[in-house]
Amino acid sequence: MPYVNIKITREGATAAQKAELIRGVTQLLVDVLDKNPATTFVVIDEVALEDWGVGGLPVEEYRRSLKSQG
Repeated sequence: MPYVNIKITREGATAAQKAELIRGVTQLLVDVLDKNPATTFVVIDEVALEDWGVGGLPVEEYRRSLKSQG
C-alpha cells in the first residue's frame, strides 16, 4: 500500500495539473513496482512560499538570487 506525499509551493497549480500528478505517480508505481493502483495513495500538499526554503533562503529570495546571477 504505497503512500506518496508531493509537496509543491502554493503558486496556482490547477486541479487538472494535480490530477495529472496523481495519475502519473500512480502509474509509475504500477510500472516500476507492480503496485495495485486501488491501494496506492497520493497526497499533494501546497506550501506557502514563506514556509519553503532552499539553499538557506526563503524560496522567493533564493529565486531572486538566481536571477541576479544569470
